[in-house]
Amino acid sequence: MFSLSLIILNYACFYVIVVRRTNKSVVIRNICEIFHNLLTSSHTVSAVIHGILIIPPTVKCKRSCAINDKDRDRTSDAMTVLNESTAVKVTRPIYRLEQINQNFQYENPKENKWKKVAEKVKQVDFFRTLLSVIPVMDWGRSYSPRSDLPLDIISGCTVAVMHIPQGMGYALLGNVPPIMGIYTAFFPVLIYFLFGTSRHNSMGTFAVVSIMVGKLVIKYAGEEAAGVDSDTSGMPTAIEVATIVSFMTGIYLLVFYVFRLGVVSTLLSDVLVSGFTTGCAIHVFTSQLKDVLGLSLPQIPGYFDVVLTFYELINRISHVNWMACSISAVAIIVLLINNELIKPRLAKITIVPIPIELIAVVSGTLVSTHWNLGKDWNVKTIGNIPLGFPTLTPPKFSLVGSIATDSFIIAIVSYTVTVSMALIFAQKLQYKIRFNQELLAMGVGNVFGSFFQCIPFCASLSRSAIQQTVGGRTQVASVVSCSILVIILLWVGKFFEPLPKCVLASIILVSLKSLLKQYKDFFKFWKCSHLDGCIWMATFLTVVIVAIDVGLIVGIALSILTLLLKSLKPYVCLLGSVPGTEIYLDVTKYKGTVEVPNVKIFHYCGSLNFASRDQFRKHLYKLTGINERKVKLSEDGLKDESPHDIKCIVMDFSALTYVDSGGFATLKSIIEELSGRSILVLIAAISCPVYEGYKKSNLFDLEKEGMSKTFPTIHDAVQYAVEKNIPISITYESIRL
Repeated sequence: MFSLSLIILNYACFYVIVVRRTNKSVVIRNICEIFHNLLTSSHTVSAVIHGILIIPPTVKCKRSCAINDKDRDRTSDAMTVLNESTAVKVTRPIYRLEQINQNFQYENPKENKWKKVAEKVKQVDFFRTLLSVIPVMDWGRSYSPRSDLPLDIISGCTVAVMHIPQGMGYALLGNVPPIMGIYTAFFPVLIYFLFGTSRHNSMGTFAVVSIMVGKLVIKYAGEEAAGVDSDTSGMPTAIEVATIVSFMTGIYLLVFYVFRLGVVSTLLSDVLVSGFTTGCAIHVFTSQLKDVLGLSLPQIPGYFDVVLTFYELINRISHVNWMACSISAVAIIVLLINNELIKPRLAKITIVPIPIELIAVVSGTLVSTHWNLGKDWNVKTIGNIPLGFPTLTPPKFSLVGSIATDSFIIAIVSYTVTVSMALIFAQKLQYKIRFNQELLAMGVGNVFGSFFQCIPFCASLSRSAIQQTVGGRTQVASVVSCSILVIILLWVGKFFEPLPKCVLASIILVSLKSLLKQYKDFFKFWKCSHLDGCIWMATFLTVVIVAIDVGLIVGIALSILTLLLKSLKPYVCLLGSVPGTEIYLDVTKYKGTVEVPNVKIFHYCGSLNFASRDQFRKHLYKLTGINERKVKLSEDGLKDESPHDIKCIVMDFSALTYVDSGGFATLKSIIEELSGRSILVLIAAISCPVYEGYKKSNLFDLEKEGMSKTFPTIHDAVQYAVEKNIPISITYESIRL
């Protein structure tokens, strides 16, 4: 037969070289494959013919030996088919887990914690530590004034223009004097420049944080003190409440930094943040309607303020100030035309946007001054704006006990929003931020700012996007912005005193568009998971109907409850074999799989603990078809009264992540129960951490009694159950299409 194969090979070479015009190097390579098949295959003739058929022809010119690109691709494809059609055979004995551990020297390395701490202390470098604590000293060394500074100047000027109207407007949201918004855009931002790790976050006032501060101002300072910088009723002033909130917010963030709790932001999922911020946008929208309409409404410090505010608006709708309404309508229309029509077209020409907010503020101030809108038309204006820097004044520490809880919520929200924005830019521009360092930057910034009449600061979504889009490279843009704000604080502040509040309210309403459009996220989350959709809607409705802080607590509670519910409902199934392979798949989803006779392969995904152990037992007996109630305890032990043909249960623990002491106790009792029914339990694919607990729980004692055995793979366990120590023969065959 071998001689016949050589004769066929001789004629084959003549055929492929002369008749099919195949390149000689390709022929030689394939002849080697054919000889390999001759030596390893029992079907020698078929091996030769198979090798001949896959040798690709190459079209050659009569006077050229080169292979063109098309033929080279065809040759490569043919060789790929050759490699794919080669069978790989693995023959080995059935391994027990203990054999694997012994043969391959398994050990659980013990860490000396004191030694590890000592090594870290030895590695401490003062200069590197200083660079990590003050990042500006690190990235400042690579800063290029020629290429980076011009872009940072343009970006800083653009953002400063936005700081002026937004700072004053968001200060009004916080029920504090408008100048405090400018202070917040200056003092804390300088601290963030030194300690922050995000290069593109525009720090300062933010609508959601401002309105949360405003609720506390009304609650503790009273309606009369809101927006007033002097004490007229013996109660704390609005400035005192806002500054102590800023101080406590900073203290909380510094405590988080000391305990390295930067991951606290993970408590707020994307679903929760979207629902929460959308609900807050409704609060901001509602709070600005009174200024847009020129109405005076009583402050509502308690719950259901959105509902009650609309009730008051409806009752006072006949007293609207039509001049304020007209100014608001003009401002909103101009802003929308710019944002929807002019801005997209201008973006194709230049990256610097039109400072439409500043134009609206300056125009409103000039019109109010010329027409004397405050006195002649009863339009509410900004009022007194002091010039110069605020004096260094410590917060009123006697209010700490009152606002401690509310400040904690503000700290969580402000940090989460800031880190979320920082992550977006870091991923887009491929640099890293440090969560714990952000805690330090925001904590020090808030504490420092509380001594200079600042409210809690945060990253602004709109300003940050502009700062990056315009081309800002680093936080030097924030320093440029602060430099321009110094001019406002020292000389220009008085110019904005006649500015109508309805103009600022109109700017805020238009800026809420992106937040309000987040309602579309509900449909996205609902499509992905109905449970996520319910969390979004519950958080949104609670924020809008009840209160902001209550909505946040409800959202966090529902998110944690969802995790618990999902852990209590793990993914379980029975596995079946893919014929001819060692692959095992879910029998309910893969109809082509075959269950092994008298063997049930139980797959469990999740953790096995005190909360899920009952579910584990329930699913095991339900899927395997064994009635756990038909077991009685007699003098001889457990007696099975339910007929079954199951001889073995293989438990696939490849997706088992954690088992506590209660889970191991449950597993032990199940093995003993099944042993009483003459059912052998085989544990397969157990991970190393679970294996360590398995040993410490003395479950290997059950192996000595013959109740269970452990195996490194499912296939080992199944082969042991079916063939009883017959070596495994695994064949991987790929089908040539």
